[in-house]
Amino acid sequence: MYNAVSATGIFQRNYELVARDIAAVCPEGRLLDIGTGPGWLLLKIRQTAPRLAITGVDISPAMVAKARENMSAAGLGPVIQVQDGSADRLPFADAAFDIVVSTGSIHHWKDPLAGINEVHRVLVPGGHALLYDIVSDTPAEVMRAGRRHFGRFQMLMLWLHAFSEPFYSQENFASLGADSLFGKAQARYVGVLCCLVLKKDG
Repeated sequence: MYNAVSATGIFQRNYELVARDIAAVCPEGRLLDIGTGPGWLLLKIRQTAPRLAITGVDISPAMVAKARENMSAAGLGPVIQVQDGSADRLPFADAAFDIVVSTGSIHHWKDPLAGINEVHRVLVPGGHALLYDIVSDTPAEVMRAGRRHFGRFQMLMLWLHAFSEPFYSQENFASLGADSLFGKAQARYVGVLCCLVLKKDG
């Protein structure tokens, strides 16, 4: 069901915005997507930044299987790697990636601080992490812009969704980065998603 829902318009347009944002920060190198789900973002990133070597991980074997199926259907099975992995125990060596991203999953992480510290471990010095999620107190001007971009009905569905999921407030979201090995964080908006921007000291 999630595979079908996430293939719909508002999700796909969000993935396009996120992919462009990622490409602007890191157009080439090695990318890890945590909580990749069915992998739709991976395909958008590939289209937007074809020089990135892309890996996705998800804690759900069913999602990993679906993502691999979607990569194969797009003819990218041998190019984009997807495997099992949890945020707080990433199956990769130190400094394995130039950029780490996650979209809409951090509020589900069992130990978000441990997960962010793992992100720090697998990043190269000077590498970035971009963690995108809905926050419970999205500013009114961001919601108005979202209605213009996505449509009033779809934004209403998003707003209702914010009450049913354990989303962070913007302040609490930013504090996760500040409390981690990164030591500091910046929060900004990409569409209606709050993006926690983290950089590993080089």
